[in-house]
Amino acid sequence: MGKIIAVTNQKGGVGKTTTAVNLCACLAERGKKTLLVDADPQGNASSGSGVQAGEKSLYEVLLGIATAEKCVAVSDTENMSVLPSDIRLAAAEVELVGLERREYRMRAALRPLAERYDYIIIDCPPSLGLLTVNALTAANSVLIPIQCEYYALEGVRSLMDTISRVKRGLNPALDVEGVLLTMFDGRTNLSLQVVAQVKKHFKSKVFATTVPRNVRLGEAPSHALPINRYDPRSTGAEAYRSLAREVLARNGERVK
Repeated sequence: MGKIIAVTNQKGGVGKTTTAVNLCACLAERGKKTLLVDADPQGNASSGSGVQAGEKSLYEVLLGIATAEKCVAVSDTENMSVLPSDIRLAAAEVELVGLERREYRMRAALRPLAERYDYIIIDCPPSLGLLTVNALTAANSVLIPIQCEYYALEGVRSLMDTISRVKRGLNPALDVEGVLLTMFDGRTNLSLQVVAQVKKHFKSKVFATTVPRNVRLGEAPSHALPINRYDPRSTGAEAYRSLAREVLARNGERVK
C-alpha cells in the first residue's frame, strides 16, 4: 500500500508546489512508483510536470464523473504519473458542499490507486477549504513547507488546528511527515533565525534538508520539467534529492 503525503501550507509563496513536484520526481528517480495529485485549481503542479488536464482531471474525479484511474496521465519523468487539475477545480469547492461524505471524496478516489504506487504526493491549494480538508482526510501524513522569511510561522497555528480537527473527526491516523525549510539563504541572519525558531517549535519534525534560494528552481516549471531533469547538478536538485532520501529513511526504507 502506497503512502499518501499531503504537501500543504495555506500561506502562498512558500514553495509548496515546487516541493510537491520535485519530491515526487526525486522519489521516482530512486525507482519508486509515484503519483502527483494536483489539488490546486491553479494547476501549476500539472503544468510544471509537463501534463495538461484536458477533459480528465481531479475535478471530474471528485464529482464522480470519472474514476481516478482513467484521469491519471503518465509524465515524461520515468516512474512518475500525474492526476492533473486546472481552474475548473475551483468550482468543486462549491459543488462538493451539497454532496454526501464530501470530506471523503478524495480518499475514496485514491484508495484504488494506493496499491499501484509507492508514494502519492498531493499538492494542496493555499487555503484551508474543502479541497485541503479532502487531501488531509485522504493522506497518511502532512509535509509542511515553511519559507525562511519574516513571519514564517504566520498562519501555521491555523494549519495545525485544521490538522488536529481532521485527525479528531475524519482521519485519526493522520501524522506530520515533517517540516521543510525553503528559500534558505545561509548568508543572512534572518534565515538562520527562522531555522532556529522553526526547530524550537517543531523539534524533531524538521527535516535536516533545507531548500536554498535557487534560480534554476524558479526556471524549471517554465520548461515543464522537475528540477532533477531541468538541471540535475543544481543546488535545488541536490536539495530535493536529499529530501527524498530523508522521506524514504523516515518511512523505514534503506537509503544508499
